[in-house]
Amino acid sequence: MANSIKKRINKQNVNSLQPTQKDFIMWDDQLSGFGVRVKPSGAKSYFIQYRNHNGTSRRFTLGRHNPLSPDIARDMAMKELGRIISERADPIQEKKNRLQESTIKQLCDLYLNEGCGHKKPNTIQIDRGRIEKHIVPLLGRKKINELTRADVAKMRDDIANGKTALDQKSGKLRGRSIVTGGKGTASRAVSLLSSIYSFAIDKSIAKENPCKGVKKFPDKQFERYLSREEFKELADALIEAEEQDGENLYAVNAIRLLIFTGCRKSEILSLQWEHVNFEHSCLMLPDSKTGQKPVRVGTHVLSILSKLPRVEGNPYVFPGALQNMHFVGLTRVWHRIRSKKKTLGDVRLHDLRHSFASVGVSEGFSIQIVGNLLGHKNVTTTQRYAHLADDPVKFALNEISNQIDAAMTKSENVQKSEGS
Repeated sequence: MANSIKKRINKQNVNSLQPTQKDFIMWDDQLSGFGVRVKPSGAKSYFIQYRNHNGTSRRFTLGRHNPLSPDIARDMAMKELGRIISERADPIQEKKNRLQESTIKQLCDLYLNEGCGHKKPNTIQIDRGRIEKHIVPLLGRKKINELTRADVAKMRDDIANGKTALDQKSGKLRGRSIVTGGKGTASRAVSLLSSIYSFAIDKSIAKENPCKGVKKFPDKQFERYLSREEFKELADALIEAEEQDGENLYAVNAIRLLIFTGCRKSEILSLQWEHVNFEHSCLMLPDSKTGQKPVRVGTHVLSILSKLPRVEGNPYVFPGALQNMHFVGLTRVWHRIRSKKKTLGDVRLHDLRHSFASVGVSEGFSIQIVGNLLGHKNVTTTQRYAHLADDPVKFALNEISNQIDAAMTKSENVQKSEGS
């Protein structure tokens, strides 16, 4: 059950609400049944709580804070609560009846409005792009419960082949709705549409998920691992960049932290000094891709951090040119640094994370331990590095083979001695 308080729902009080680890509700102290809910992600939405004519308690969402203001939401709440009493109306059932006849475009709008509260803003932005560029142009006019598996498969193939979205009636190009992409983009669009339909089923809007059973293209992930020789070349390149080429001190050391922690670029660049715990040798990342997580660090990282000068008034470990901003443009710096060494020409910043994992697995550490260091919630995410554990296996195989060979050689020598 969500934690709650009772207070006047106005602009000042709603803006002051801060997200917690669980849903948090502020009930209006004057209009009974009117409330605003805050998700752990920070998303805020207005709703009413009521009982329908069967006595069932229901919660009807009025809309999200911004664009809705508290005053507009209050007017909407008074209108709906009035209809429930005078007309025995049931807003949730009415909405379901309308939505069951709606188009996929309308379902996507609802999903972005109500179904993404648990996602981070960047992820929502990516979802919105896939919806606007791919799903809506190709399927937007179809009715929710009329979409078939064949329709989804055709969308997948059209996106993979870069086909344009044609008007279903005229067969002409609809404005600028040009679908571009590839197999990876197509597979991710199918996955998103499947999530949208799961949301619709939970809301009793859709009867079944037409994406179920639609095969996605294999995800060919390019993974580049640095060899020991390349690590040495990278170390030399970073020293040259710092001492000879005049590269930004913070950019060079941010790259060093990527190497020694296996963290994501966004996690390192958004790191603030208050997140660094020298005493317990860890970084407390408040908002990583997988949520809040502690990152254990070694002496190399602590040494790098202890030598970094702090900028007064800027909380970031790697400050940018503007006050209260972290460093930006790390990818450009990386391209300049890697260009100094031919063997590093194809290495991406994210490959430093892959390389960190590869060293851990190759040295014989378990998938679980490496996954914990990388902050993976699911061990299957780390499983991609399992094949790198071949070296310890080969070592064991060679040792066993050597022992067998020694035993066989000794036996052969004994036989020759007895026969002479």
